[in-house]
Amino acid sequence: MSQEEILKRLRDAIVNLDIDAIQKAARDAIKAGIPAYKAIIEGMAKGMEIVGQKYEDGEYFLAELIMAGETMKEGMAILEPYLKAGDIKAAGKVVIGTVRGDLHDIGKNIVVMLLRAANFEVIDLGVDVSPEQFVEAVKKHNPDIVAMSALLTTTMIEMENVIESLKKSGLRDKVKVIIGGAPVTPEFARKIGADAAAKDAVEGVRICSEWMKQ
Repeated sequence: MSQEEILKRLRDAIVNLDIDAIQKAARDAIKAGIPAYKAIIEGMAKGMEIVGQKYEDGEYFLAELIMAGETMKEGMAILEPYLKAGDIKAAGKVVIGTVRGDLHDIGKNIVVMLLRAANFEVIDLGVDVSPEQFVEAVKKHNPDIVAMSALLTTTMIEMENVIESLKKSGLRDKVKVIIGGAPVTPEFARKIGADAAAKDAVEGVRICSEWMKQ
């Protein structure tokens, strides 16, 4: 079987949400001497791009997005031990968290999964993250992007507090800021001084990827 056929099987397994198929294709990729980074970037990651497009087109829903992420995780478990240091250059670095007072993490976790699938290094601060914790993480990790999530109108205001804290610490100009969550709008993003608002996880990852190409 040619390398192209195996890469196509990796892509298709992600799109078809088929864990058995991804495990077999990943093992076959190693046996065929396909470099692990190539199997990930040209195989599985391409499959995740197709899944993202299907989600945007309304053909796939949240359950399929999550299942695609699980399928990718199973493939990664087989391929990761064969990755050499420096094989894959990270697309960028993102610090992400759900803001203070908000314990919702499903949306954030999907963004984290899709960012990692798109080859971003992700520092996930979890939920109920204070402005001080965001600032500390930016100082420590020197990310390209800060991503914030909120599901409640009552916690949205914390996003502005984080941006103000970044300004006071002299860090605001060093990062792009993207916000997301059910109540978040582009108007709100402009009002609080964020660089972008994402309507869903797929759009959020696309915006981050576009920023890193600039």
